[in-house]
Amino acid sequence: MGKIVRCISQLGDLTVMAVNSTDMVQRAHEIHSTSKVASAALGRLLTASSMMGAVLKGKDSSITLRMNGGGPVGSVIAVSDSEGNVRGYIGDASVELPLNAKGKLDVAGAIGTDGFVTVIKDLGMKEPYIGQTPIVTGEVAEDITSYFASSEQTPTVCALGVLVNSDTKEIITAGGFIIQLLPTAMEDTIEKVERCIRDIEPVTTMLTKGLTPEEICRTVLPEFELDVLDETEVSYRCTCTKERVEKALISTGEEALREMAEDEKTEIACNFCDKKYLFTSEEILKILKKSK
Repeated sequence: MGKIVRCISQLGDLTVMAVNSTDMVQRAHEIHSTSKVASAALGRLLTASSMMGAVLKGKDSSITLRMNGGGPVGSVIAVSDSEGNVRGYIGDASVELPLNAKGKLDVAGAIGTDGFVTVIKDLGMKEPYIGQTPIVTGEVAEDITSYFASSEQTPTVCALGVLVNSDTKEIITAGGFIIQLLPTAMEDTIEKVERCIRDIEPVTTMLTKGLTPEEICRTVLPEFELDVLDETEVSYRCTCTKERVEKALISTGEEALREMAEDEKTEIACNFCDKKYLFTSEEILKILKKSK
């Protein structure tokens, strides 16, 4: 089980949150049989969505992050509920790429940079909020930082990491943190944050050393006195049901449903958890009637 911790500075000029998302990313790897670079790409986006979802108000609120930069993995999608529980999908989970110039997994090469970061917030209103910004680096963390600056005008520092076993492809550790300045922040707050993060270790290094999310928050901002706002256990959690799959089938249109009805049985797999749903021809015909 993963954990998110949110903190606020005692002066009320910034917030910081950190998450250990190892179990969530490992579960995504097991479901989608992701390659090393696909695990890193999907894992980073899942980690970001978990932290962004955990600050949503409203029990039924959710956030969807989507990146498609024209790279070989195609679209990378992560969805989080308001408690930070996530589910995700990657177009081609089998992509393998050589290490980049820094000897790291080439997430930017997998995602690509010719495209957009799309953020959809469903807050229970008539229409969801949709924000979109160009992909900056394809490394995910920098792109999330750019989204906050451009779409929400919130100065943000985002760090994300996924460490993958090079032999077994299992997830060794994964996590991240997000620092955000509040409207009360003064120039000296910005300078202090810049000093704090100048030589900060990678988040995977901190997790490997055994640091908890709260300890990561305090480690990345040693010049600030922090109070814990809340801490929440989080997991990879799909919300699919047969009823929701039926709604998705209705959206495919009458012609597609008629074609499905010609087969004795139709099997539909959830993209997020790979659970299989079986529909008979009679059930498809009933769904067709509902769609009219």
